[in-house]
Amino acid sequence: MTEFENEKKEMEHEMPEHVRPEKKEPKNKFWKGVLVGSLVTVFCGILVVALATGIWVVGRSVKVREDSQAAQSGAASHDESVQEMTSGLDMNVVGAKLLAIEQAMNEYFLFDEEDAEASGMSAEDWIYTAYVLSYGDPYTSYYTKKDYEALMDSTEGEYCGIGVLVSQNVYTGLITVSKVFKDAPADEAGMLPGDIITAVGDADVSGMDLSLVISDHIKGEEGTEVTVTVFRSSVNDYVDLTMKRAIVQHPTVEHEMLEDNIGYINLSSFEDVSTEQFITAVEDLESQGMEAMVLDIRNNGGGVVSAAEAITDYILPDGKDIVSFKGKAVPDSTSVSQDQHQMDIPIVVLVNEQSASASEILSGALGYHDSAVIVGTKTFGKGIAQGMFSIPDGSALKLTTAYYYLPSGECIHETGIEPDVEVELDEELKTMVEIPKADDNQLQTAIDVLLEGEEVVKARLEAEKALETTSKMLKKN
Repeated sequence: MTEFENEKKEMEHEMPEHVRPEKKEPKNKFWKGVLVGSLVTVFCGILVVALATGIWVVGRSVKVREDSQAAQSGAASHDESVQEMTSGLDMNVVGAKLLAIEQAMNEYFLFDEEDAEASGMSAEDWIYTAYVLSYGDPYTSYYTKKDYEALMDSTEGEYCGIGVLVSQNVYTGLITVSKVFKDAPADEAGMLPGDIITAVGDADVSGMDLSLVISDHIKGEEGTEVTVTVFRSSVNDYVDLTMKRAIVQHPTVEHEMLEDNIGYINLSSFEDVSTEQFITAVEDLESQGMEAMVLDIRNNGGGVVSAAEAITDYILPDGKDIVSFKGKAVPDSTSVSQDQHQMDIPIVVLVNEQSASASEILSGALGYHDSAVIVGTKTFGKGIAQGMFSIPDGSALKLTTAYYYLPSGECIHETGIEPDVEVELDEELKTMVEIPKADDNQLQTAIDVLLEGEEVVKARLEAEKALETTSKMLKKN
């Protein structure tokens, strides 16, 4: 999940001679080098080197061969090494097939080059993208130079967009709205939690990398108009929502004091600024007499892992394992609390099915060390970590680099974390832009755990569930 303002069938046929178009002169496309024999080998060598060298450290440039002449002179030995690193992938076969495809495209493809590249992606970019996708990991991506620059353009909590939080299902590509900020452009246009974003303007964004949807389509100049098309299940139809982009202020941490001296902190994402904001919130609540705390990370899809580690460290006593990482490019590592600070008050962590990645690091560590009771529904289950690696031409790769493990030794990838006290959010609340805290049954359950104790609340919920089941059976009979 991230903040912003996550099929067709082709048929081949042989065209009759009398309807075949006249042959065209080859266009000046990216793979002119392919036509002279070696660019494909160099291109695959670039990506293979990127995947085979020590690229564990985020931001480290990947060494590539930039001298194509040198690559050609050593083509034979280079082909053998590339083929070995690519598990038998024959780059000569790949190159020959690309030549055949290019020839057919030049001669018969109906649309102009400008139309084919309207997305801003060149044919070369699509090849790199497809190559990375062939590894079958939905979290691993290739970014063009333009896309990478947009991703690195941090606004530190202030941006010009529409004001929502969304999550993307990496397997279906569906982008779902999880939260709409009050009085933001999306709120004023009528966007609701649960809406599925299918298009922005004329661009179909179904299945598009969420980061690129944000940077290339959602964000823009203040005051400019944008139409977002959503599918709304409550009406079983598509809805066009037109709004004007605006500067959106969104702190990652919000807090307030509830009754009974219970502090409430909502942590919506893990960013570089989140640790400082969290500590400031805790100190402010402590100055007001906080005796217990609810930490709400529902719909928090993760973010900067170091922020999750630092916040967890701030809560735990020193010497406690937080998370371990195990990959293949560097030695295994374990993060341990060591900031000489701990919180000695009862804590409940609120989670749901959209609490993912860094959120699961925090909740998993606090739960294991009995520093918090976990309340809500089972978390998303993303137990792998990614790193961003730059390539000298300005493009980049986002690669899955490691599994992470909770202090229990458990990897929760695709399984999630089961809460200590399970409680579903009431159905009628799921599409509300802002849920009154008095009506938020999950939050009220968390408060009850702090006031009455975990076992008392669990027993009551189980009794209520049994009564509801019996009532349904009686009505059915």
